[in-house]
Amino acid sequence: MGKSSQRIAYGEELVKLGYENPDIVVLDADLCKSTMSCLFQEAFPERFFEMGIAEQNMLSTAAGLAAGGKIAFAGSFAVFATGRAYDQIRQTIAIGRLNVKLCGSSCGLSDFGDGSTHQSVEDVAIMNVIPGMTILTPCDAAETGKAVRAASEIDGPVYIRVPRNPLEDHTTADTPFDFGKINVLADGTDIAIFAHGVMVDEAIKARQSLALDGISAKVVNVNTFKPFDREGTLRIAKSVRAVITAEDHSYVGGLASIVAFALKGTAVPMDYVAIEDIFGQSAQNPEELMELYGLTAENIVKKAKALL
Repeated sequence: MGKSSQRIAYGEELVKLGYENPDIVVLDADLCKSTMSCLFQEAFPERFFEMGIAEQNMLSTAAGLAAGGKIAFAGSFAVFATGRAYDQIRQTIAIGRLNVKLCGSSCGLSDFGDGSTHQSVEDVAIMNVIPGMTILTPCDAAETGKAVRAASEIDGPVYIRVPRNPLEDHTTADTPFDFGKINVLADGTDIAIFAHGVMVDEAIKARQSLALDGISAKVVNVNTFKPFDREGTLRIAKSVRAVITAEDHSYVGGLASIVAFALKGTAVPMDYVAIEDIFGQSAQNPEELMELYGLTAENIVKKAKALL
């Protein structure tokens, strides 16, 4: 189907929402040409706020706008959006149940050139532990647009995770986006691969490789990380012989952890493909890092065969 940019999809959907709802406002932390909120700035300069390299101030301002009745979208690199401004997110936005939607752009290892300081291997875990926080982890551009629209309709704080680099399109404008429900992209009977974001494409590739060896794999797209669909996860797990999770995030507090918790008390064998308890590093391209940290279809296949 080709590759598309989730960052551009984020910016384009903001513009659409801006025309539909005059209460939509957008803030950015000196990264609007990277997060692509610059598209909203061009369309609605009076509703765009460039806050400079000051995520704490940006989110405090977003909280004030939300308290005044606005729906505030705030964007920055995921590592800074969730880490540098954690106090403002927790104390003001989350406790206050304010309508602030935080876009963590260039998430995971996708900011390959800038190394560990710019790579968010723990952002989902940080956001997941905050009571009342919604987390959306779309797998491609079409789903990112739907996630942004869904965020605008959710009453309360939302975190949207968006990678830096274009990804293969696995959904279309017509693909349902069922908030709070896991989405089966491909059916199978032997093993279920739960994935989100960039790892959905690797899961699809792994499924194709496993099929050559007569192994039927189900690919499950976890586009809503929180609230997590425990019932759907358990139902799918019981329909197969084993489960694997795949994520470009630490297994600590990530998809591996939450699926394992959902499967407690069952006899379904499980393994994970994720970043171990380690920071990222610089590379020439994202593929180098994916290979180095084992975030590949080949590693999913290897672990699937070992489980079965």
